[in-house]
Amino acid sequence: MEFEPSAEILKCSPIPYYHCDINGKIISYNDAAKNVWGREPNLADDLWSGALKEYYYDGTPVQKAEHPAAQILQKSAFDTRTELRVEQPNGSLKYILLVAQPSFNKSDLVGGYFYMLDFTEFRVNNIKNASLSTIIETSDDAIITKDLQGKITSWNQAAERIFGYSEKEAIGKPITMLFPNSRLHEEDVIISQLKSGQRIDHFETIRLNKDGKPIAIELNISPIKNVHGKVIGASKVARDISEHISSHEKKEILSAIVESSDDAIISKNLDSIIISWNKGAQKIFGYTEQEAIGNSITMLIPENKLSEEVEILSKIRKGEKIDHFETVRKHKSGRDITVSITVSPLKNHKGEIVGASKVARDITQQVEYQKALEKYNRNLEILNSIGKSISEKNDFKEVLQWIVDTTYRLTNSQLVMFFYEVKSRHKVHSYAAVSGRSKHFLEDIGVSRFKDIVPKSNAQSLIFNLNDEVEILNKRKSIYEKLHSLLGSSNFMVLPLSSEHHAAGGGFIFCSNQPDYYRSQDLLLIRNIASQVSATLQNSYLFEKIKQLNAKKDEFIAVASHELKTPLTSLKGYLQLLQHTNQNPATDGFIDKSLTQVERLNGLVDDLLNMSRLDSGRLDFKKRIFDLNKVIIDVVANFKYTHPSHEILFDVQQELLVFGDAQRIEQVIINLISNAIKYSPFSNTIEITATKSVDSIIVSVRDYGIGVKEEHQKFLFDRFYRAENSTGIGGLGIGLYLSKEIIKRHKGEIGYRKPPGSGSEFYFTLPYVDDFKETNNDITKLN
Repeated sequence: MEFEPSAEILKCSPIPYYHCDINGKIISYNDAAKNVWGREPNLADDLWSGALKEYYYDGTPVQKAEHPAAQILQKSAFDTRTELRVEQPNGSLKYILLVAQPSFNKSDLVGGYFYMLDFTEFRVNNIKNASLSTIIETSDDAIITKDLQGKITSWNQAAERIFGYSEKEAIGKPITMLFPNSRLHEEDVIISQLKSGQRIDHFETIRLNKDGKPIAIELNISPIKNVHGKVIGASKVARDISEHISSHEKKEILSAIVESSDDAIISKNLDSIIISWNKGAQKIFGYTEQEAIGNSITMLIPENKLSEEVEILSKIRKGEKIDHFETVRKHKSGRDITVSITVSPLKNHKGEIVGASKVARDITQQVEYQKALEKYNRNLEILNSIGKSISEKNDFKEVLQWIVDTTYRLTNSQLVMFFYEVKSRHKVHSYAAVSGRSKHFLEDIGVSRFKDIVPKSNAQSLIFNLNDEVEILNKRKSIYEKLHSLLGSSNFMVLPLSSEHHAAGGGFIFCSNQPDYYRSQDLLLIRNIASQVSATLQNSYLFEKIKQLNAKKDEFIAVASHELKTPLTSLKGYLQLLQHTNQNPATDGFIDKSLTQVERLNGLVDDLLNMSRLDSGRLDFKKRIFDLNKVIIDVVANFKYTHPSHEILFDVQQELLVFGDAQRIEQVIINLISNAIKYSPFSNTIEITATKSVDSIIVSVRDYGIGVKEEHQKFLFDRFYRAENSTGIGGLGIGLYLSKEIIKRHKGEIGYRKPPGSGSEFYFTLPYVDDFKETNNDITKLN
């Protein structure tokens, strides 16, 4: 028979137990079982357990009909154990291990004894430990434990993140590996306080990470005690406060910036009431902090600008920022201030917009500078345009009128007038212009009446304003009265035009009825303009003289050339006659040389004549379509006869049709080949090429002579220019000039390029004619 415990023993046992019959009715139980259930069982109704609610560990509710106690008895199982969770009426939980012992009457199963082993505390401690471990590992703070010798005994993930050491690297190492040398003494103080059982709270210090970088931290250190209450170590919570310190420092720096700023930094609430006011605001607007705070921001806004505040607040409420808004605000004294304002929304800790921060910069002086700069740039642009017009336009009288009209608009005068006279030996040159009155104004009033008013020297420029001091006006009273009498205005600016010419005089007169109108900067501007006009007048006078001299020179060259032509033609004729009738072989060489020199002289005279005709526009061009190859072949053949010492190479590749004066083009080719021969005294090869490009023909003449230095190349096509290395080589220096003009009149280009090796290469281009028949039917188009 199975042993059955004594009812009295079980009743007094600290182990919770209860006894059920075969149907699950509770027969007896002890106080310990009642404490587990949290109630007195109802013996009439409760079956198999005195608990109101029971659950398996997976959370499934226990059904009475399928209670583990019943299953154990029905299966006649011995020492069968089931883990259950009991929920007491007050909601508390008990964790038990239900152990069953069947009860027999002889051999019949009549019920069972059930023992509830309460391991709630163990279970809760496990949960606590698991939770604590999770908290430690997920904490943003470094949580470290150490023994009283300073050896690290635990190290969480945050400690690894903050200090850079892994758990494996840290455990067992001295905690002082995190200390800067200057703070090693802190460990002795900490250990001393811990041994006496004291906590250390919110201790701010510096520690080092693995890379040696200092980190600002806040420490909370608690002693760890064993079961006997003896301190055996310490738990340390370290928080990285670098950002907090940085934020605090930033706030202090920001506060210092606000107070030291020259800009007005003001905050206001959404009712436009000022709530902060810095020294910059006091400097700009004149109000002290005490005078401003609590008042409406509208005290700074002129009446005609009050609508701006409504619009600004509307944007601020929407969370919008206003950047660099230029407007006008009012100083305490009432004067207007031009400001640039930036307004940003102010938010509280919940992110709600509660006001606005305004930064206002006084840009009054900047705006004035900008206006002055714009005026200066405008004046400079006018001066440049005047200079450009003077240099580009040929008609000086037209330029002068344009200058007077421009200065009239520039100075906003009522009247601007200019007159100037230059007396030469035979006549008087007069220039006059007016703006603000009719063009006949000066004729009607008479220019001569102003001659005595305008000073002779530029240093004696005058400004007359009606409000000038009396003594200043008295010194110039006669001049002022004359101007007022003639022109009727009250304010004048008079600027003489200086000139090196002893018989020249005149200048500018500006008139206005606005008080105190003209200033020294106006005088400076007009003086700059006047200096350009004066230089132009002087240049105009000199240019006229040069034109006269140049015309006489051209006339002399033309006359001289014509006069030389007649005796040269006669001389050539007599020499040719002598050559045919001469019977003395000894004199044949002299006659040939004389004819060569006559031809050379004839060529020089022709060049002079052609240059004279070019300058006077009388050089005729008889244009037609011709094959350029044929012209080159004829010229080369002639040179092979006259200059047998040089080999002239020319390879004809294709027909090259051009539209132009064949004789003039031939003249250019002859000139280029002659130069190549002249400047190749030690080389006897000349190469000529003629090729077709996309829309033009390129002809080049290449020699292997002395070449042209780089510094002389840009002057090669100037009239009468001869290079320094041309000593002993004949010529007037006009051949290339004539060639350039001829090619230019054929809408082509001529130039020089340095070929590889020695020598020179001259080239020219001519427009190419595609179709002889088509072009021949449209000669007008080519012309």
